[in-house]
Amino acid sequence: MKSNKTNPRNHTDQSKKSIREITLIKQIRVYICAVVFDFDPIKILEQFVYDPNAKLLFHSGFFIFLFVGFLAIYKVLLPHQRLRVLWVTLFSLYFYYKCAGLYWLLHVVIVVVDFNLARWMEAAQTRSRKVWLLVISLVLNLGMLVYFKYNVYSELWCELTDSPFDPSKVFLPVGISFFTFQSLSYTIDVYRGQLKALDDMLDYAFFVTFFPQMVAGPIVRAADFLPQINKTPFVSREDFGRGIFLITTGLFKKAVISDYISANFVDRVFDSPLQYTGLENLFAVYGYAMQIYCDFSGYSDMAIGIALLIGFKFPVNFDSPYQSTSITEFWRRWHISLSTWLRDYLYIPLGGNRKGNVRTYVNLMLTMLLGGLWHGAALRYIIWGGLHGMALVFERLVKRNLSSAPGAFRSAFGGVLTFHFVCFCWIFFRAQGLDNVHAMLSQIWYNFEPQYFFTFVEGYAPVIFWMTLGYGLHLMPAVTERWAERVVTSMPLVLKALLVLLVGALVMQVKSSDVQPFIYFQF
Repeated sequence: MKSNKTNPRNHTDQSKKSIREITLIKQIRVYICAVVFDFDPIKILEQFVYDPNAKLLFHSGFFIFLFVGFLAIYKVLLPHQRLRVLWVTLFSLYFYYKCAGLYWLLHVVIVVVDFNLARWMEAAQTRSRKVWLLVISLVLNLGMLVYFKYNVYSELWCELTDSPFDPSKVFLPVGISFFTFQSLSYTIDVYRGQLKALDDMLDYAFFVTFFPQMVAGPIVRAADFLPQINKTPFVSREDFGRGIFLITTGLFKKAVISDYISANFVDRVFDSPLQYTGLENLFAVYGYAMQIYCDFSGYSDMAIGIALLIGFKFPVNFDSPYQSTSITEFWRRWHISLSTWLRDYLYIPLGGNRKGNVRTYVNLMLTMLLGGLWHGAALRYIIWGGLHGMALVFERLVKRNLSSAPGAFRSAFGGVLTFHFVCFCWIFFRAQGLDNVHAMLSQIWYNFEPQYFFTFVEGYAPVIFWMTLGYGLHLMPAVTERWAERVVTSMPLVLKALLVLLVGALVMQVKSSDVQPFIYFQF
């Protein structure tokens, strides 16, 4: 007779076998996820935490992932005005946290203080009380700039004290120059009576922290932006098409042209100008002129395009500045939001051109010197601003004589002269210290060596190609750009998506290093 009892030893062996099989299956799953799909949950979670070496950039894959999620929730909240404003504000604060870590709290301080100061200013019964409240706003915003930008570790302080400059000791919160100026425009306008103070702090937080332009502009005026907040966003077919056009052109300018010529030529020459001929130094200057334009205008284009996709409109920030025939015109086309801010909140309050020629020239010089200082705490930035100031004064002095010159000759001569003057000034803006400025200018003047031109072109053929393409596109008539924009706008959605994919594929093909941050993040 067979026994019904189970052998304990066999049961134990089967249990061990089952455990081994389960463990093996788990290991296979982990292997498939980690190796085949490159899936690591810890690394994915780390993407959401601030990393000082990986700031959140418009042209990074992680931003695209976040933005898609943001849009999905944003679309659901469109009918719910306060929830939509809250969602955008929270996302904007997170965006800045990914760029600057705990310094996102600076936004909280600015929002709370300036919002209340503006309300108290509007309710103030005496002018003196209004003045003191405005002074507090100025001290808060400009004080933060001074603390972070012009401290004892800054390049300017080291130059003045003849001590070595250590860049590692300087930490500048991303975009602090932009969002402080933006907040100041609000309090100053309320003080002047040109703007009514807001009643809801959330609206003001939305204005100050709006993520597309928070870290590198454009500097949006409160009077232009605040009326858009409480309107239900509407994205027309034209707005959507223009947004796609601006995002793709901005991505192309930044991630293809600017990053390529920077990584493969410009940075090398500016870092060690004595190792290159004067010819190479000169072309590096031309290259940097295109690099900084494509980098900064590319960011502005993407910021304006992203804002359009969610129903908000920003003014144009760049208008083909290298087509200018004078320095005065250049500053009407370059970084328009900053130049108009300096005009309205500094140059005109100083007296503008209302108090005679001499005072006008002084006001121009002061405005441009402070504009240079706004860019950074270094003597070279002040020299850069001073040179532009002197050029503006010179143009006013000789304006009557130039006005009698033939139109075509004046345009051609003025365009070439203006471009080369701007390029000359860029040397001070880009070079790491005045010693490098002297070395570069010496190489161009004394060791030009034009006989190596064809060798240079052959050796740097891809760089020359992208530089030439950049200048060619930049110098195209405005009517051509408007035509291209209409073409993109009229495309079916499938073709728009294909255009974005093609530009993205081109970026992946051309890039030779990791995603590079925008130049103006340091300002």
